Amino acid sequence: MKLGKVEFCHFLQILALFLCLSGMNQAELSRSRSKPYFQSGRTRTKRSWVWNQFFVLEEYMGTDPLYVGKLHSDVDKGDGSIKYILSGEGASSIFIIDENTGDIHATKRLDREEQAYYTLRAQALDRLTNKPVEPESEFVIKIQDINDNEPKFLDGPYTAGVPEMSPVGTSVVQVTATDADDPTYGNSARVVYSILQGQPYFSVEPKTGVIKTALPNMDREAKDQYLLVIQAKDMVGQNGGLSGTTSVTVTLTDVNDNPPRFPRRSYQYNVPESLPVASVVARIKAADADVGPNAEMEYKIVDGDGLGVFKISVDKDTQEGIITIQKELDFEAKTSYTLRIEAANMHVDPRFLSLGPFSDMTTVKIIVEDVDEPPVFTSRLYSMVVSEAAKVGTIIGTVAAHDPDASNSPVRYSIDRNTDLERYFNIDANSGVITTAKSLDRETNAVHNITVLAMESQNPAQVGRGYVAITILDINDNAPEFAMEYETTVCENAQAGQVIQKISAIDKDDPPNGHQFYFSLTAEAANNHNFTLQDNKDNTATILTRRNGFRRQEQSVFYLPIFIVDSGSPSLSSTNTLTIRVCDCDADGIAQTCNAEAYILPAGLSTGALIAILACVLTLLVLVLLIVTMRRRKKEPLIFDEERDIRENIVRYDDEGGGEEDTEAFDMAALRNLNIIRDTKTRRDVTPEIQFLSRPTFKSIPDNVIFREFIWERLKEADVDPCAPPYDSLQTYAFEGNGSVAESLSSLDSISSNSDQNYDYLSDWGPRFKRLADMYGTGPDCLYS
Repeated sequence: MKLGKVEFCHFLQILALFLCLSGMNQAELSRSRSKPYFQSGRTRTKRSWVWNQFFVLEEYMGTDPLYVGKLHSDVDKGDGSIKYILSGEGASSIFIIDENTGDIHATKRLDREEQAYYTLRAQALDRLTNKPVEPESEFVIKIQDINDNEPKFLDGPYTAGVPEMSPVGTSVVQVTATDADDPTYGNSARVVYSILQGQPYFSVEPKTGVIKTALPNMDREAKDQYLLVIQAKDMVGQNGGLSGTTSVTVTLTDVNDNPPRFPRRSYQYNVPESLPVASVVARIKAADADVGPNAEMEYKIVDGDGLGVFKISVDKDTQEGIITIQKELDFEAKTSYTLRIEAANMHVDPRFLSLGPFSDMTTVKIIVEDVDEPPVFTSRLYSMVVSEAAKVGTIIGTVAAHDPDASNSPVRYSIDRNTDLERYFNIDANSGVITTAKSLDRETNAVHNITVLAMESQNPAQVGRGYVAITILDINDNAPEFAMEYETTVCENAQAGQVIQKISAIDKDDPPNGHQFYFSLTAEAANNHNFTLQDNKDNTATILTRRNGFRRQEQSVFYLPIFIVDSGSPSLSSTNTLTIRVCDCDADGIAQTCNAEAYILPAGLSTGALIAILACVLTLLVLVLLIVTMRRRKKEPLIFDEERDIRENIVRYDDEGGGEEDTEAFDMAALRNLNIIRDTKTRRDVTPEIQFLSRPTFKSIPDNVIFREFIWERLKEADVDPCAPPYDSLQTYAFEGNGSVAESLSSLDSISSNSDQNYDYLSDWGPRFKRLADMYGTGPDCLYS
C-alpha cells in the first residue's frame, strides 16, 4: 500500500514524537570517569549527575499526575537506604518526586505560553545520616507545545480606503494575525490568510495578509463601501488547525471621473426692473456625481447680450452659479437678455479625459418685467444762487422730473418741509419753479439744502426726490463793530504819545475781495486833549495818549467814541465806544488799582467785599425784625391756664351709675359735696355778657335744689374748662340713680304720671330749650295742656 507525501510526512512526525516521549523519560544517572569522591569519615568514589532534558506536554487534562521522568543513583541498591529530593522552580507545588523511587510527576496543568521551562535541582541523600551521597545536580523540564492557541488580529477591525477605478492588484491594506504557540516547534504558529467575504471585489495574499483589488473599474458612485471578512488559520491551513477572523471596511475614495452636466439646456427667469444692483437674479447648478475638490467648478458667461449687465459667481458651499445684476434694469430700454453660461471642473484628472469634456453649456434667458417707477429728476443735484436782498417771490430756478414709465404720467412738485422748516422757499406744483417765500439772510444761513418731491398725478404713492442746494449771495447789510469787548486802561503816570490799546473790527458780511475797515474819532471827540487814534491801514487802529499824567480823583473813566467804516458798496459805518479806565500802575506799567474809591476804602478791602459785608448785615437785621414781629403777633392762649385748649376733641360722658348703691361706676359722694371750692376759669373767647345771658334762671323749687346745683356747677365747669367741647355743644348729664335725692329726670312716664314737677323755667333758658319748654311747660303755648 503506497502512501502519499502528505500522509508519509504525518506518519514520520507521529513516530518521532512517540520515540521522543518514550525514550527521553527514562533518564538515569551514569558513572563518570572522574576521581573518587570522599565524604567526611568515609572514603568513596565521586560521582557526577548526568542528565538529559525532560519534556512534558502542556495542557494535560488527565485525572492522575502526569509522569515526567525518573531519577536514579548508582549508589542506590534498591534497599531503601537512599532518598531523593527536589528543589527549585515549581518543586513541591507543581512537580513532586517519590523519595524512594525517584519518579517525578506534574500535579498541575501546564501552559507553555505562561512558562516554557522550569529549572530544578536534584539530590540523593543517605536516609539514615541525611547526608548527600551524590553532588547536587541541576536539570531542566521543558514544556512541550501543542496547538492550543488560535491566531488573533490584535489591530482589527481594520478600515482602509482605495481610489475608485483602481486597476486590479492595487494594494489596499495589510492585516496581521499572531499565534501564541511555539513558532520553533511544528506548525502550530504558521498562519495562512484567506478571504471569507468580499469576493470577487478583493483578494488577500495567503502568506503576507496583503489585501488587493480583484476587479477593475469599481465605481464609487455605484457603491462606495465594502465589508471584508479575513480569516487566519494556523497549522499552515491544514485540517485541525485553529483560526481567527477580522473585518476590514474598505471605502472607495473619489476621483474626478464624472464631468459636470446641466440638467436642462435652457433656463428662463423673470425679474422686475426695480430690482436693485447686486441683487440675485437666479441660481443654476451643473450636476456632478463627484464629491469634494473633484466636484468644484467655475461658471462664466461666454456669450449673450447681457455680458455687462449681469455677472455670475460660484457658491463655494453648494457649487451653484449665482447670477447677479451689475447695472440697473430698465424695461423701457430693454425687455430681455440672453446669456450663454459654461460650467467646468476646476481639477481635471488626465486619466479620464476619454470620458468626455469636463465642462458643459446652457442658455439663460432673463425677462425684465415692467414696474411703475417714481418720477426721475433730470439732475440728481441742482445748484442755485440768490441774493439775500431778493424780494419775496423772486424766482431762483427750476427743477424738472418725468415719469420713466411708458404711460409718462404728469408730475406735480412740492418741497419736503422737513428740509425747509422756516418755509423760506415755495415751488410751483406744475412747473417746478422755485421762488423765495421769506426775506433771506446770508449771515443766518449761507446755504439752504432742500429736497423737492415729484409725484405722479395718477399714482401719488410714486414719489421721486430731487436735491437742491441754494447759495445765498452776500450784500453789505451789516455795519462793522469792535472785534471784541476791550478792557482798556491808562496809567496815571502815562506819557503823551503812549500806546494804550490796539483795536480791530469785524463784519458779518463776506465781501468777495475781503474786508477793509477805516477807523477815526467822531467829530465831537476829534479835538479832545486826552487821547487820539491812528489808523494802521491793516484793519486795525492804535489808541494813544495826548497828554502826560491822569488822576483818578479827577476822572477815573473816559469814553472814546470811534467811527468805523467798511469798504462795501454802499459802505456802512458804526460808532463804537471804547471805555478807558485810569489805573494806578507799578514800575513796569502793569495796572494795580483802577477804582477811585480805593483812596477812601480801608486797606485790604475792595468795593465788592464791602458790599458783600453790608448785604450780610442787612440780611441779619431783616431776620431779627421778622422774628420779633412773629413773636408779637403770636396768639395768646384763650384760657389762662397752663393746659392746652383742645376743643376739637370729642368728650363723652357715658358713665351712668346705678344709684347710691352703685359705688363702683360713679362716686356719689362727689354729687353731695356741693361745698367743694372749684377754681373757676374765664374763657377768652366768650365775653362775660354772653356768659351771663347764657346762664339759665332757675325757679325756686325745694324738691330739686340738689339737682339744680348739680346742673349749675356742671354748666359753669363746662363753660370754663379748656378740655371741654365748644360752648355751643350738647351736654348730656345722665343722673338717674335709683333712690337719688334729686329723684329721676326721666321723661318716659312724665305724660302719664301725676308728677307735680314744674318745667316752666325751661322757657327762660333761651331758644335752645324752646322745644323742651313746649313739651313740658304749663304755659299757654304748651303743646300738652
